[in-house]
Amino acid sequence: MVANGQNSGGNGGGTWGFASLIRRKQVDSAHVRREGHTQLARKLSAIDLIAIGAGATIGAGVYILVGTVAREHTGPALTISFLIAGIAAALSAFCYAELACRCPSAGSAYHYAYICVGEGFGWLVGWALILEYTIGGSAVARGITPNLALFFGGEDKMPAFLVRHTIPGLGIVVDPCAAVLVLIVTALLCIGIKESSVVQSIVTTVNIGALLFIIIVGGYLGFKNGWVGYELPSGYFTFGVNGMLAGSAVVFFSYIGFDSVTSTAEEVKNPQRDLPLGIALALSLCCILYMLVSAVIVGLVPYYALNPDTPISSAFASYGVDWAVYIITTGAVTALSASLLGSLLPQPRILMAMARDGLLPSFFSDISERTHVPVKSTITTGIFAAALAFFMDVSQLAGMVSVGTLLAFTTVAVSVLILRYVPPDEVPLPSSLQESIDSMSLRFSDDIQEVDYNKSNDPADSYHSQYLHDKGDASLGSPLIEKRVSQDEQKEKMRRKIAGWTIALLCIGIVILASAASAQYLPSILRFALCGVGVLLLCSLIVLACIDQDDARHNFGHSGGFACPLVPFLPVSCILINTYLLADLGTATWIRVSIWLLVGALVYVFYGRTHSALLDAIYVPSAHADEIYRCSSAHQA
Repeated sequence: MVANGQNSGGNGGGTWGFASLIRRKQVDSAHVRREGHTQLARKLSAIDLIAIGAGATIGAGVYILVGTVAREHTGPALTISFLIAGIAAALSAFCYAELACRCPSAGSAYHYAYICVGEGFGWLVGWALILEYTIGGSAVARGITPNLALFFGGEDKMPAFLVRHTIPGLGIVVDPCAAVLVLIVTALLCIGIKESSVVQSIVTTVNIGALLFIIIVGGYLGFKNGWVGYELPSGYFTFGVNGMLAGSAVVFFSYIGFDSVTSTAEEVKNPQRDLPLGIALALSLCCILYMLVSAVIVGLVPYYALNPDTPISSAFASYGVDWAVYIITTGAVTALSASLLGSLLPQPRILMAMARDGLLPSFFSDISERTHVPVKSTITTGIFAAALAFFMDVSQLAGMVSVGTLLAFTTVAVSVLILRYVPPDEVPLPSSLQESIDSMSLRFSDDIQEVDYNKSNDPADSYHSQYLHDKGDASLGSPLIEKRVSQDEQKEKMRRKIAGWTIALLCIGIVILASAASAQYLPSILRFALCGVGVLLLCSLIVLACIDQDDARHNFGHSGGFACPLVPFLPVSCILINTYLLADLGTATWIRVSIWLLVGALVYVFYGRTHSALLDAIYVPSAHADEIYRCSSAHQA
């Protein structure tokens, strides 16, 4: 029947139970746009996306991490750590690229999770990303102040209204400069996406110029003086391979930010071509720059002589090039400014996407008719981030930023597996199309009766007859064809069931394995036992690799874009790496994050669940959705 699964995600008692968590929305398309949602302006090119991605990714990490990681983990092998971390980030980038092409709408990982996994998990990811971008933006703004002060000759020489000071009696250090910077970036984002991307391009170009200066001048000094940092008795791998891998886990977070490209998917002129290009080139550019800078710095001076706070400046100062500190500081300030813009850009679009779906008040979904930007969401985000940057030193909350990113990376990889093996076979349609759905149901019912008036009333028989009718009159009268179709359907149902359970077992196995591997407080015997269970469940990857992928994946969303290679091995590797990093963040971080997620769960239960756009949706087989829309348009005409 056309209206099969009518209540599978929407109304009735199911809303109070598990059904509301697993209902999935339709890929945003021309049908959704006709329902009255104002769209963002499509103005971005591949060059704009590269600037946004590189600007959001190349933050202060490269100016600080090279010293800390080299001294504590890697020694001269820091370059290899950056390469391994870049490859790990590329796994997520491949998954993002496919989903961004198929589902080019605002919302990034929240949007993909809602379509492929379900409303509950989509809400969880969206709520975590809100926390990530707010704290991330505030932390970056706080980091700009001390670097900016160097241009004034110290913080005591800055204008009085920008100087940090402590509130008497409370011990709170307020940072007016950070708050002002957040408000300036917020105003820029309200002007328009194209204007914002132009400024981001300029700032990112200055930052890359500073990094090229470090590479070229540092390389000259290194060749001139014999690369003393590499001539050590301990060799290249000072801390061994384990130290190099530990360093890779730390510098992995230097690559966080490229996913901000996908948040602008609805504003890209040619998303199928430009989104994967922008993601790939931004990530490749960052990886190359990171490797070259780290190779130069650890070669100029021995790793143990690097200053952990200002490693690059101290390396140049050891050769008497003190004036270089101004160029390096300029690079740090522009890197932080670009990172601040990259942190504040995606959040209003995630809020807008959640509000469009009814999970947040419609206030956040309003788009300015003049600038085609979600101005209300942008202003709200900016004010909140500015207040946080003004009153709080959020550096101790930095781990919470990683939770949102890693959770998003993991979800995107899981979504790719679902899309390839068990893509949604039902589409939610608004209740306003009930008349068209009923008309289609009646028509198919009449056709089935014409085919065989004496046919059994069994639903399976009705479905087979309907399938035969769709295939054409040539197949109608042939019991052999009908029998074969029935067998094919049963095989397909079995394949989907096996694939679904295999993906679930894979994810459970990865969680057990990653948790046991990072839980140093557990007894050794228990850890080994849990790791054994995790590895055993992980072996279901072999089963998944032997299962055929679903043919419906070719018609899911927008076709013709990038396809993630090496499925299922690449997405599973991505899930494993990100889950291990999540488990390794520490108990204190997870306690803080759990409080935020609990607040989010309450918001969803008391508002989002009951205001969801899918509350009264009618689920129909995907094959009939377009025909129902055409029928509806004919009725309106």
